[in-house]
Amino acid sequence: MSDLKEQGFAASDIIAQLGAAFDGLSEKEKKTEINKSKSVFELLIKNKEGKEQSWVIDLKKEGKVIKGKPEGVKPDVTIILDETFTDLAAGKIGGQKAYMTGKLKTKGNMMLATKLEGVLKLGQSKQQKAKL
Repeated sequence: MSDLKEQGFAASDIIAQLGAAFDGLSEKEKKTEINKSKSVFELLIKNKEGKEQSWVIDLKKEGKVIKGKPEGVKPDVTIILDETFTDLAAGKIGGQKAYMTGKLKTKGNMMLATKLEGVLKLGQSKQQKAKL
């Protein structure tokens, strides 16, 4: 089991896939992804039972996904949502619609939150290539 997975959070499967996608990138590919946003995203997700879990996507220095809030890493934007994250990652709902309907909230640089969809697509494309 991936150390990114958290029992009771459907979103953790998607986050683990994203982590695996970053782990599979070459250093050159990681630098390309880092240069696209140069940001640290924190995902704060609440499950159906009301429990919260945090994951950090570091696209400023390392190009990796971390479960929890690591010391010394300050997020540029915190994205707060419930299990709607699974629909967002699957493309069933757009980030703008989720924000406008109150399903997604942000703290920090809100404009960086718009780059999250591109980051999530990286995890999807790597997963689809693995299935082929």
